[in-house]
Amino acid sequence: MECRITGGRERRSLARDPGPRNHHRKWENSRVTHPISALALDGWQHRYPGKVRGLYVPEHGSDALLLVVASNRISAFDHVLEPPIPGKGALLTALSNWWFSRIDMPNHLASPETAPPVPSEVADRAMLSRRLEMYPIECVVRGALTGSGFLEYERTGSVCGIELPAGIEDGDLLDTPIYTPAYKAPLGEHDENITFERSVELVGQDIADALRNASLRIFTHARDLAAERGVILADTKFEFGRDPETGELVLADEVLTSDSSRYWDASVYFNETLGRADRLASFDKQIVRNWLRANWDQTGEPPVLPEEIVTQTYARYRELYTRLTGE
Repeated sequence: MECRITGGRERRSLARDPGPRNHHRKWENSRVTHPISALALDGWQHRYPGKVRGLYVPEHGSDALLLVVASNRISAFDHVLEPPIPGKGALLTALSNWWFSRIDMPNHLASPETAPPVPSEVADRAMLSRRLEMYPIECVVRGALTGSGFLEYERTGSVCGIELPAGIEDGDLLDTPIYTPAYKAPLGEHDENITFERSVELVGQDIADALRNASLRIFTHARDLAAERGVILADTKFEFGRDPETGELVLADEVLTSDSSRYWDASVYFNETLGRADRLASFDKQIVRNWLRANWDQTGEPPVLPEEIVTQTYARYRELYTRLTGE
């Protein structure tokens, strides 16, 4: 199947297991093209590197807590690029926290009372999180049809087994958002895009229903809130886990950031005098991908990003944050 969000959505892999898994396993199997050095943080022990985030556990005390630290690194085409984008990690963390505070659902953020202090050098880009048993489903919701989802629709008239009306064009908004889950594959393999029925086989009917219902509800709320600010939420992905003590469904990972979602400027999108590529320009690292396509044949190591591309990329991330939060 081809029903995956492409173009900027960071995808992490998990060990193949049809049941829940620990919150840290997603970073354990993150695919990187070369070793990434970890920060030494007082009171915390580094566990797993990721392309753009690292995972830490307390050196002493509760093993039910994790520190997720977003870096300023940026990746594209399965490579971590140089140089980093200064301020990117703090922006994505702040945007996740902003959304968490506006979503009526339990999330993975933890109280700091029982944890070592978050080191000041990463305080603006770190999330203190509860350890969860993560479900192996990447919960993708699409409010518009574009990217590989549109390509699949062109071939089959459907996306992930969901039949859609004829005549939809690239970038068209859907009357009703659709839920197109993916199974998070083991290290070195591509995530498997699946039907809802397959997700039932993996996690059971009750959990599959809960994941779909929560994803669609959160997406609808976020889409409407973004629209009030002149921004279109085209698609996104959510990840959920189970609280091992209470059994409740918990929203985890980053949420509704530029790295997990596709946002468009509404005023640009509805300007029919512009070409399709301009109308569908997203608030993410598309600038980086476009530059790489023009300056690299995707063999060997990628070239160093020029300063103007770094500056433009940060500005795009910053613009979305300001548009949504008003800050």
